[in-house]
Amino acid sequence: MIVCKFGGTSVQDAEAIDRAVSIIRDKVARQPIVVVSALGGATNALLDIANKAASGELIVALHQIEQLRDRHVREAGDLLRGSPEADEIATEIGATFDELAHLAEALRTLGYLTPRSLDAVASVGELLSSQIVAAAFRHRGLPAVFVDARDVMKTNDLFTRAEPDVDEIERAAAQHLIPLVQRGSIPIVGGFVGSAPGRVVTTLGRGGSDYSASLFGAAVGADAIEIWTDVDGMLTADPRIIPDARLIERIRFDEAAELASFGAKVLHPSTIAPAVQRGIPVYVFNSRRPEGRGTMIAFEAPRMAVRAIAGKRNTTVVKLRSARMLLAPGFLRRVFEVFETHRTSVDVVATSEVSISVTVDDTLNLDAVVADLMEFGDVAVERQRGIVAIVGAGIADGSRALADAIAALGPVPVHMASLSASGINFTLVLDTLDAMTSVLRGRICATSSRVPRSRSTSRSPMPPSTIRWRALPPTPRSSLGPQAGTPAATRLPPRSRPADVPCCGRPTFRLGCSCFWRSPKKPGGGCARCPHLTRTFSRCITRPNVMPPPARRWPSSRV
Repeated sequence: MIVCKFGGTSVQDAEAIDRAVSIIRDKVARQPIVVVSALGGATNALLDIANKAASGELIVALHQIEQLRDRHVREAGDLLRGSPEADEIATEIGATFDELAHLAEALRTLGYLTPRSLDAVASVGELLSSQIVAAAFRHRGLPAVFVDARDVMKTNDLFTRAEPDVDEIERAAAQHLIPLVQRGSIPIVGGFVGSAPGRVVTTLGRGGSDYSASLFGAAVGADAIEIWTDVDGMLTADPRIIPDARLIERIRFDEAAELASFGAKVLHPSTIAPAVQRGIPVYVFNSRRPEGRGTMIAFEAPRMAVRAIAGKRNTTVVKLRSARMLLAPGFLRRVFEVFETHRTSVDVVATSEVSISVTVDDTLNLDAVVADLMEFGDVAVERQRGIVAIVGAGIADGSRALADAIAALGPVPVHMASLSASGINFTLVLDTLDAMTSVLRGRICATSSRVPRSRSTSRSPMPPSTIRWRALPPTPRSSLGPQAGTPAATRLPPRSRPADVPCCGRPTFRLGCSCFWRSPKKPGGGCARCPHLTRTFSRCITRPNVMPPPARRWPSSRV
């Protein structure tokens, strides 16, 4: 028994679905279970419809619904031409989009979008595509049976990122999937979609179809899990950045998991876990070139210092500095309990005696996290950082690969560096997206223990995206010094300016006015190019309790 998952690009139109039929036809003897995503681009369109309707743009949302309806009807018609099921599928598509239109009208009336209603809209893509694919398989002579994902994928009620209930999934698979396979049928089930108690629709989050396939494979005890996508397999780097990136024919589970977590788009980050627990090999193939070798993910693979490199954009760094953590038992536990309380996952961690730095991807509850962390000390939030992960089982065997990776950075600033406890992932948090790209193009990811140096010598500008909160009482107005030359708009006491008013244009030293490093100090505590006044470089009065980010390290005499 095998599980074959076809992504959005592998079922995006009638031609792609025909290729999927040919692939499965050759695997009938292996008793396949087929998991499909929505038609390519459909999920993005559905999310846009939900947002448009909730924001009051109902006419636009309804127009998009009609376009999406026409697309599904057209593709189903091309696939089922001459089939007695064609009218039935067209009727089902029409009824589904009629319900979606009514939901859009309700969202317009409600005026805001809840996670539960967002899941109800987003699930339409997979529920329809699985029915269309099942009908196409039957029309071409394969014994396919549509299985509603809500009957098998059991989750909690954490909408938009539901957590699967593995035990319930196993029981549901034994009831709805295994009997079909034993009778010689091919179950067709949508990925990404599940249901909470009461059969309320949920989703696993973006990219969750891979996760669904892995969970189904573990539940039925599959011999293999195949991910069919639009690339030849896992590559040594992103081919859009490094055109000569090479195919990885075999990779270890832990290496693949690290690459998926740090930006490799081929797999969902959670895909590997269920397969690892059951020892099920995962294969990645190209549905447009099914004759290709693909990538095998298994327990054993040749040991290499650098297997591949992955990059991730738009990462947020949270830094906490507190003298109270010095030799304080349990301090880290209390800090990470804050992230747990607000359901915010941490990716990379670096600590010192008096500071902690972490990276997070989900910033939904970040404001609440920062508010709680301020009880421990000073907090800084740096947005739009880039992460580069250099992955290889042998990267920690010697210092050569690590040294060459650092040397390849050249003048690019590094905000964090972390070697994983397992010794297979060396992670660097860099300044900007451009900095990350320059490092990737520096070809750190050569598939050998030697990491070539980058020739890049340009320094990437720091984004004005760092906000620092000081866990200190506000300074009295009288201590801020004279206000000569300050515009009337900025002559406000601390805490009286709106929180969204920016400080100055440029980032600068940790306690200075944000353009001080470019201009001499102005009498009265300001600086020549900025009208904002400071108190011996402690903070700008337009942003009390906010400090600009560090950009250069100066000798202590300049502070």
